[in-house]
Amino acid sequence: MQTHFTEEDLQKPHIREADRVLRSCVHCGFCNATCPTYQLLGDERDGPRGRIYLMKEMLESPEDDTQVTEETRLHLDRCLTCLNCETTCPSGVEYHKLLNIGRAEIERRVPRKPADRALRFGLRKALVEPKRFQALLKLGQTFRPLVPSALANKMPPTPVDAGARPEGKRHARQMLILEGCVQPGLSPNTNAATARVLDRLGIGLTPAPEAGCCGAVDFHLNAQEAGRARMRANIDAWWPHVEAGCEAIVQTASGCGAFVKEYGEMLADDPAYAKKAERISALAKDLVEVLRDEDLSSLEAEESRRLAFHCPCTLQHAQKLGGAVEQVLRGLGFSLTPVQDAHLCCGSAGTYSVTQPELATQLRDNKLDNLEAGNPEMIVTANIGCQTHLAGANRTPVRHWIEIVDDALA
Repeated sequence: MQTHFTEEDLQKPHIREADRVLRSCVHCGFCNATCPTYQLLGDERDGPRGRIYLMKEMLESPEDDTQVTEETRLHLDRCLTCLNCETTCPSGVEYHKLLNIGRAEIERRVPRKPADRALRFGLRKALVEPKRFQALLKLGQTFRPLVPSALANKMPPTPVDAGARPEGKRHARQMLILEGCVQPGLSPNTNAATARVLDRLGIGLTPAPEAGCCGAVDFHLNAQEAGRARMRANIDAWWPHVEAGCEAIVQTASGCGAFVKEYGEMLADDPAYAKKAERISALAKDLVEVLRDEDLSSLEAEESRRLAFHCPCTLQHAQKLGGAVEQVLRGLGFSLTPVQDAHLCCGSAGTYSVTQPELATQLRDNKLDNLEAGNPEMIVTANIGCQTHLAGANRTPVRHWIEIVDDALA
C-alpha cells in the first residue's frame, strides 16, 4: 500500500511504525473473509481492510481534519482485536500494531463523551485490582437483581471451590504463575488445579503477590501508558525469581499470556526495562506449552468426558497454539466433539462484551451454537474472559480445561 507521510512525519516513531505496517498491506481483502465483525455487519469499514484505510487517512491527515470523527472511532472500537485477520493475511500484515497506533491517535484527536470515558475508567479501576474486584463481585452477587444484565451475566452464582493448593517449594523445578486480576474471583480453582496437576509432574508453582494485572485491560482501553506502568511493576515483581533461576512464567489465561509475550516489543524503547522485558517475554508460557513438553504418561485420567474445546483467539491467533490443548486432552483420554468455525471469536475480547454488548452477544450465541452441535457434556476453554462470557448464556456449563483434567486425575 502506498503511503504519503512527510519526512517530518516519519521522524516520529509511531508514524514510522505505521508506515512500515501499511506498506506491507496489498489490500487484497482476504482478511475480511475471516473477520467476525465484517461477517455480522457487512460494512467495509468494519473489516480489517477498511479499518486500515481509515487509520491511513487519519494518520496522513492534518490535526484539524474534520473528516476524523467519532464515526472513525466507532469502527475502530468495533474491532475485537481477535487477530483472525493476521492468521489469514498472506502478506504478514501486523494489523494489531497499526490498531494500537490508530486507537491512541483517535483518542487524542477526538475525545470521548463523558459517559463513555466514565465507563472505561470504571472498567479499568474495577477489574485490575484483585481485592477490589472480588469485593465488587461479592457486592454484585448480593444485589444481582440491581446489576445491569451485561454485567450480571458474567457473575457466577458461586465459583467452584479452589480446594487445596500444594506447597510448590519442595520441588527442584520451579515456575512462576501469574495469579491474574479477575480470575481469582471468578474462577479461583483454575490456578489451584494448575498447581495440583504440575505438582504431579514434579513442578512447583510460585505466586508473586506483588505482580498484578498484566496490563492488557488498561492498554486495550487506550490507557496505554498505564498499561506500560503495570508491565514495569510486574517485571520488578518477577525479576528476583528470574535471577533465582525460575524456568518459566506460567499463564493460565491465554489473554494474559499473549500480552506478557509482547512485553519485550512494547518496552523495547525503554532503556531501563527493554532487556528485562525481552527476558520476561521469553520466559512466558501458556500452561499448555508446559504440559505438551512433559511426559504425561504418569497422568492417568480416571474418567473420560465428552468435551467441546473453545480455542480463544489469544491462544490460536496471538500465540499460534491452535490445536495444542486439543492434543493434550486427547492424549489424556478425553473425547472432543468437532467445532465448526472454531477460528471465529466468541465476542468476549477483554472488555468488548461490556463496551459492545450487542455485537458480543451475537458472536457468543453463534459460537455456542457451533460448540454445542456435537452435544458435549461441557465446554472447556483457556481464557477467563471467554469462560465467563460463554457461561453467561446459561446454556452448557463452561470451565477452564485444566480443571477438568484435575478432576479426572483426582
